[in-house]
Amino acid sequence: MAVLKSLLKIEGTLDGMSFYKKADGEYHVRAKKGIDKGRIQKDDAFQRTRENNQEFADVSKSGKLLRRSLIEMLADVKDRSKSTRMSSVLFKVKSFDMGSIRGERKVSIGILTAEGKTALSNFEFNKNAPLDAVLLAKYALNTTTNEITITGFNPYKMLAAPEGATHVRLVAAHAKLDFATEESDLVFSNEETLPINQTVTDVTLSFTTPAAGSGTEMHLLKVEFLQEFNASLYPLKNGTFNALKLMSVQ
Repeated sequence: MAVLKSLLKIEGTLDGMSFYKKADGEYHVRAKKGIDKGRIQKDDAFQRTRENNQEFADVSKSGKLLRRSLIEMLADVKDRSKSTRMSSVLFKVKSFDMGSIRGERKVSIGILTAEGKTALSNFEFNKNAPLDAVLLAKYALNTTTNEITITGFNPYKMLAAPEGATHVRLVAAHAKLDFATEESDLVFSNEETLPINQTVTDVTLSFTTPAAGSGTEMHLLKVEFLQEFNASLYPLKNGTFNALKLMSVQ
């Protein structure tokens, strides 16, 4: 414990140090102590903390699993907040596990409910480029055939293209993920790469084979912007403007 010998008379906490005034009128300072880990693990007063920590660990694990299962689609979609935002959504999914006691609710059970699927549906992986703000054309998903179609697509009029973009690439993905067994499969549709001009095209994104396995079924659609240079196409600003949406969760 240290005695504060200065003109400053501080009470409270600052930079991990606690400042306080004793009965004798002197001001003292000491390092702020954290709560002992062993106490958190055993003390009944921290029962809710232990329950919250357990569920947080499950949400964190599930988020990591989801991102890894989709990594090939996520690699060129740049948004540092997507992990945090995904965890927030998965907390909601977990809350729909109505059969487990506090501390044992799981994403793998919550996602089996209609409410859990709805909570995860329409997740935007790039909050700075939401799909519907980038792709202004109407698109349709057939969940039976897994096809995504865009009829009468005019890239010049139906894209909010960033400066410098000369081409756009459209690609879809079909995924299966079992949050309980951690098994997953991800397949890609054909890619459609088009110049950003007035040429009107009917776009169909389809799959040779669907994703295999059990668990949660997901459909995703991505819009990538490219720049042509010396007859070659390059990613525009490392994917900063690319949009990726989790269209459907079943």
